[in-house]
Amino acid sequence: MSSHPIDYLLIGNNFGTAEMRAIWSEQNRLTQQVAVEVALARAQGELGVIPAAAADTIAAAADASLLDVTTIASDAAQMKHSLMPTLKALQRQCGDAGEYIHYGVTTQDIVDTATVLQLKQTLQRVTRDCVVIAETLIQLAQTHQYTLMAGRTHGMQAQPITFGFKVAVWLDEFIRHLDRLKEISPRLLTGNLAGAISTYAALGEAGPQVERLALSKLELNTPTIGWQAARDRFSEFASVAVLISGTLGKIGNELYNLMRTEVGEIEEPFNPGKIGSTTMPHKRNPAALEGLASLTAPLQKSASLIYHSMHVEHERDAMSWRAEWLALPEICLYLSAQLQGARAILPGITVNQRRMLANLQLQDGLLLSEKVMFEVGKKLGKQSAHELVYQCAMQAYEQQRSFQQVLLEHPQLAPYITAAELQQWLDPANYIGCAPQKVDDVIQFARRSGHLSQESHP
Repeated sequence: MSSHPIDYLLIGNNFGTAEMRAIWSEQNRLTQQVAVEVALARAQGELGVIPAAAADTIAAAADASLLDVTTIASDAAQMKHSLMPTLKALQRQCGDAGEYIHYGVTTQDIVDTATVLQLKQTLQRVTRDCVVIAETLIQLAQTHQYTLMAGRTHGMQAQPITFGFKVAVWLDEFIRHLDRLKEISPRLLTGNLAGAISTYAALGEAGPQVERLALSKLELNTPTIGWQAARDRFSEFASVAVLISGTLGKIGNELYNLMRTEVGEIEEPFNPGKIGSTTMPHKRNPAALEGLASLTAPLQKSASLIYHSMHVEHERDAMSWRAEWLALPEICLYLSAQLQGARAILPGITVNQRRMLANLQLQDGLLLSEKVMFEVGKKLGKQSAHELVYQCAMQAYEQQRSFQQVLLEHPQLAPYITAAELQQWLDPANYIGCAPQKVDDVIQFARRSGHLSQESHP
């Protein structure tokens, strides 16, 4: 019986994907630990540290899929040790050659390196999904490069932008995330097989060579020095995961707000039969967007636990280590759910261009006050123009009058403006600056980044 929502059949997919659950499952954890033990034995056999025949037997006989996790768990409860029961089970599988399993290393070597293998699988999926999202954002930004909407600051309408411009900001973030994923990969995908306190004491001078060869078989990098007491690699991964999650959560929250009934500029994908409420039949709730936004906070809390794991006592302790066992799976699962959510939402959102245009007119021209100020400022000076346009803007707002009419009636401004000029100045389409060009700039930068598939290039 599952005891965490991540594993619930009913709501588990809100918190993680089946693919990521498989990576962080107990069975895969065991599989990767066995893979490390086998790579170690093979390297030691090739270097003459253990008999070559024993290494061959271990490589052929050690099979995580045949291990009984229930029995191993029962033995662990008795031994009060997380790895020794697995080693005993492997020894039974390998017969006499089992004497050479786990030769010259310690538990944390195996568990840490196996965790890195799980993170390698995770990194591949996260990078894949970020690429897909970036490519989707390119299409969305291109489609809406000139789609006018209100830009908002402090939650209030500020100036006109285009929806494509908003999307291009998100796209630029995702290219930086892909940069980060690529940059941390060599540091993160580094194993550790150096013995009890990372000095290779049990293996002697052959130790560094054994480690290097075993890790190469696992396609992992070799550390310059053991990192049992240096947990920054996992914290760096958590930091990048937090940044990706932060962008995804921001996108979810932004679209959630744009979907509000009173705003109505966006709607998340809807399918017949989708239920918004058990009691209000009319509701079309932003459930997917809420799910996307909701996972950033728990992921950040899990990352905080990872950061605490950097506080290591002396050369090693289990207090910090166990925190990683809890936090890493949660970080990866929550992020996988967000990435899957974004992949489902972004291609299918409805962009209500008519509502965007209508909302641009809600303040009857006030949105273009800066444009008016700069045009008048060419004749009166910018600061003087600001004061006069401010007076008109506040009067129009408070009296709920047309901004254009108030401007034309102002005794100090009237000599410098005409109704025809104002009509041009108050047209949102004439005041989006370089927004469309910046969309092009971001898309070209994304395509030059080297992260995207060839199909996404024109």
